[in-house]
Amino acid sequence: MAKGCMKVTKYFLFLFNLLFFILGAVILGFGIWILVDKTSFIAVLQESSESLKTGSYILITVGSVTMVMGFLGCIGAVNEIRCLLGMYFTGLLLILIAQVAAGVLIYLQRDTLKTELSGVINKLIITYNYEDTQNTATEEAWDYVQRNLKCCGWTGSQNWTENLVIANSSGTKYPCSCSVVDNGEEHGFCNAGTNGTWPVHTNGCMQQVQNWLQDNIGIILGVCVGVAVIELMGMVLSICLCRSVHNEDYTKVPKY
Repeated sequence: MAKGCMKVTKYFLFLFNLLFFILGAVILGFGIWILVDKTSFIAVLQESSESLKTGSYILITVGSVTMVMGFLGCIGAVNEIRCLLGMYFTGLLLILIAQVAAGVLIYLQRDTLKTELSGVINKLIITYNYEDTQNTATEEAWDYVQRNLKCCGWTGSQNWTENLVIANSSGTKYPCSCSVVDNGEEHGFCNAGTNGTWPVHTNGCMQQVQNWLQDNIGIILGVCVGVAVIELMGMVLSICLCRSVHNEDYTKVPKY
């Protein structure tokens, strides 16, 4: 009976660690996505927000370590090596503590993050297309947001009146990506015409962007919660298996 229970525990631990390894790869993928994405709102923040870059590096590190721990757990479970099981348990405990600390820190800094976000967008709108007629990747990403979310500016289209190009043109130009009609232009500025009226969306992008960020953060947090549950189960199973192994044979450790 005892051997049967140990065998079941061993293979359950192997399966949990395999899933743990896969979820670690998902976290790693999220971190890389945030770092290299150039087609969504994340690209707007990449050039200006050090917090976002730091967060992406943390996700990459956590994902990588999680994958390594999953690999060690698989080897320790299959070959019943107490040393690896002990290292695995310790690693899981440290990762779990780090995840909880990171979650608390993000929650406490949420207002600071919103303020930083508003500052980044306002600076982008003011300097948009001013020094160089060729749009940068960040400016193109903001055009993408305005065009697809059907919004203009951060709190409203009036934010664009502070843009240096529009101010110097006395309001005869407006951002093409804000247009309510298809003018064939996706970036840069369009002419307002003789009457000077801007055919643009009047609602700002703040609420839509916040909803977008909350949706993506929910996915990331969901993945992290799933990993945390598997970590707890892995810790319990590793302790049970480690207590059951008394005579370990290091010759069973794979040699590469």
